[in-house]
Amino acid sequence: MTQSAHAYAYLRPSAVLDGADGRRLDLATSGGATPLGATANPRFFAGFLADPAPAAAALLAVADVAAARYHQPQLRASLDPVVTANGDRLRFESFSGCCGVYARLDVLQAGLDGGEIGHGTTNVDVNNPLREALTRIGPADPLHLAVGPDALEVTSFDGPLVEKKVPLPERWLRGFAETQVVAAGFELRAELPAAEAVRFLRSLPRGGRGGVGWVVPAGRSLRPTTRPVPGAVCLPGPERLAALLGAPAGGGGRVLRHALALRVYAPVATGEPTASAWEVVLPGMRLTLTLSPDASRGFSGEGGVLDALATGTAERDAELVSVLLAWEPRIEVGDLAEQSGLSPERVRAALTRLGTGGQIGYDTAEAAYFHRQLPYEAGHAEAANPRLRAARALVEAGAVRLEEGGATAVVTVDDHIQRVRTDEAGRTGCTCLWWGKYRGGRGPCKHALAVGMVRASQVAQPAGAQAAETQGAGA
Repeated sequence: MTQSAHAYAYLRPSAVLDGADGRRLDLATSGGATPLGATANPRFFAGFLADPAPAAAALLAVADVAAARYHQPQLRASLDPVVTANGDRLRFESFSGCCGVYARLDVLQAGLDGGEIGHGTTNVDVNNPLREALTRIGPADPLHLAVGPDALEVTSFDGPLVEKKVPLPERWLRGFAETQVVAAGFELRAELPAAEAVRFLRSLPRGGRGGVGWVVPAGRSLRPTTRPVPGAVCLPGPERLAALLGAPAGGGGRVLRHALALRVYAPVATGEPTASAWEVVLPGMRLTLTLSPDASRGFSGEGGVLDALATGTAERDAELVSVLLAWEPRIEVGDLAEQSGLSPERVRAALTRLGTGGQIGYDTAEAAYFHRQLPYEAGHAEAANPRLRAARALVEAGAVRLEEGGATAVVTVDDHIQRVRTDEAGRTGCTCLWWGKYRGGRGPCKHALAVGMVRASQVAQPAGAQAAETQGAGA
């Protein structure tokens, strides 16, 4: 697996400090993006947490996911969570080392007391002493929160930096992009009150590998089912919800003891395993874990971004849309379409493309995108995608021939051919083994992508040029 090194540089370790004014949670920041450009150690908030104990528990859960590998757990991961300030909230995000679990804690305005919330994205240091200190924060402890150093600390600091270098797999980067595409297709499928949420989550297997299972709403709770009956929600690898329960020695759930409700989001069941999102509602906060369709595979291979990346206008559209984002906590496709003059479909494709550079996330609770700026090069995840590279190679080799009427295309690969068919509803199928195995469940195959690229290029050309190119592609 290809990896790049990502370097963190903190002025000091994050810590819980005791002082004359009470306890203080200092979260050290590394290099990040702000409205004024790149900043070495940005400061996004200084105020109080309205409910310190649930905030500490939820922050630990995000850190637990960042340090976990649910598939092949003997291989450890250690990636510091990302924090984004959107002006009215703080979002803490992490991804498991196996790329199969995405965690996000949204600390809303109601969860913060005093202090202006900034705009921007950075990493925050989470170390073992900090973890231990967070477990000792009680409900009656006032807790000051500082995300980043103040100006005096930055200008006067002359000590050694706390530096970390960690491997950053390319599939981890692609996972962030795929998650926002997958989540945009979710619907609210169930909502459990606190007592039922605790009962259900504590009933799940906590060790080993539970495989792909299903649950179905039953009154105010959920019950397991052996097959995807109508209304069922896929629960792939239920042991991956362990971060909501906390350590086994912690008395059965450091997050759950503060839960107000549990919300479950998923697409309509089709009979095949799907991703799902599990949101614990906390006082002034939401903690969401999004699970990939199977514990043995991460989000990076789902292929949800490929159609948008193959669109010829997406790159130009993404440049236009990106200047309209401004770290907004809610990005509405309709508003962006009006501001940019693009169709909603082109705006969605542009947002997907921006997502491959870590600039877009999706909030299932609000059914809206949000802006953040992860420290990745634009187009990095796109360039690393093997199916997209293979599709472009097929187009460049003239391997695609559109048959009369345009509904069927022939793709010649070495000494064999594949047929790609598109029905009246725009659904695509292919004769290749990939399509036969996944039936579009993991995105388009390279042949369907290549056909889409050729069709898109012809739409942008005059009729005479279209005919000439079609003849050339079949030569």
